[in-house]
Amino acid sequence: MDRHTAEPEVSSFPGTNAKRWVDYHHEHAAPSTYVYDFVWDVAADAAGPFVTDVDGNVLMDLTTHVAAAPLGYNNPKIMDKLRRFDLVDPMKIAGQDFYVGDGPDPADGFPGPSRLMELLADHSSHYGLDTVFLSNSGAEAVENAIKISYDHRDGAKWAITFDGAFHGRTLGALSLNRSKSVHRRKYPEIPGVHDMPYCEDSSCTRETCDCGFFPADGSVSELRRRLDPKSGNIHPDDVAYIIIEPVQGEGGYRIPSETFMDEIAELSSDYDIPLVADEIQSGVGRTGEFWGSDHLPIEPDVISSAKALRVGATISDTDVFPEETSRLSSTWGAGDMLAAAQGVFTIEAIEEYGLLQNARERGRQMLERLHDDVPSHVVDVRGLGLMIAIELDTKDTREALVDALLERGVLTLGCGNKTLRLLPPLDVTEREVDLAVDLLLDALADSSVRRAAPATTDREDAI
Repeated sequence: MDRHTAEPEVSSFPGTNAKRWVDYHHEHAAPSTYVYDFVWDVAADAAGPFVTDVDGNVLMDLTTHVAAAPLGYNNPKIMDKLRRFDLVDPMKIAGQDFYVGDGPDPADGFPGPSRLMELLADHSSHYGLDTVFLSNSGAEAVENAIKISYDHRDGAKWAITFDGAFHGRTLGALSLNRSKSVHRRKYPEIPGVHDMPYCEDSSCTRETCDCGFFPADGSVSELRRRLDPKSGNIHPDDVAYIIIEPVQGEGGYRIPSETFMDEIAELSSDYDIPLVADEIQSGVGRTGEFWGSDHLPIEPDVISSAKALRVGATISDTDVFPEETSRLSSTWGAGDMLAAAQGVFTIEAIEEYGLLQNARERGRQMLERLHDDVPSHVVDVRGLGLMIAIELDTKDTREALVDALLERGVLTLGCGNKTLRLLPPLDVTEREVDLAVDLLLDALADSSVRRAAPATTDREDAI
């Protein structure tokens, strides 16, 4: 497949073979997050955002596996480096303090977990973060972030999360979620988690805020009022951490205002409350900066990362991590040599090929084109870098758009209640962005999408 000329080509979706594979999968698979019947043919051609399914359909994947395949499929920026190394067995060893090496000098050896931790510390040093614990997933990265925060704050019992938050599906992380009820209904939860409004308008001020974080008169924020040591109902000394997504993921790709984040940063600093930045989706270049936090006036005390790294990572200052051994551990976490190498090569590709700049430029290109041409049933178009959202007027319109895009060979995912998210590869090209937007606009004009949309106002009033 020539990435420079490839385009989606769909005969029928899902095809006969895909249905057969999906049925086979579900014979023994527990129900999970079903999306659609896309079955990647791992033996067929794939390059960047273009992938072939088991029926020979060529699709354009604008999900990059929810940011977990940051350079798309079979990208030579990663594959060429992997081919230099012979694979061994076991490729996984048991965790953080089981070590692997290659030759006498770590600087010249296999780029495994130790190298990945070094790179993550380098990219977090401007926040004073120098220590990393690797795990298996984003949920584990969050779990360890909250564990070290509770430990560091000497057993403080409260935690602050935000409306719309999604932090993972382990029980501790679930306790912090404030998105869809299906994620946490009927499960036991960590006690003492308080939730606050999350900013809904990236341009709001204290006076124009309408999410409830600042009152109508623009005075003391809800969080400041509740943390007041004299009159509030949450004493700041008892708060173990504040956890926030720099850009919300499952909550609808909401981008907070500087005013909102200024207040979070100030309160965290004033009361010495650890600020945990959940960078599972927004980190590792997705927003056009290495961390989503880099756009904002905050200084995280802990960063949770995963997805693009292929492993989970909890990053903090040495003093925040517990000194006592066996307080933290994770089978495979820092022992997955192949996944760690993929993480290393992803970070190196971001550096070597200027992919932060590319994410900013291509994201700006996509946003400008969409802003110019989307129809009235689009309520908002927003994004940072290549973390882009199209908010529709209803959930039904969003679902109809996902289906219309599938017919055109484009894979997308929803988030929030009525938002479509777009996550192209970090090295997406100008041609690929134009192709994607052309297909998006064509799908938005499809009669099935228009029928799903209720009567709307003029586009000038909608966006």
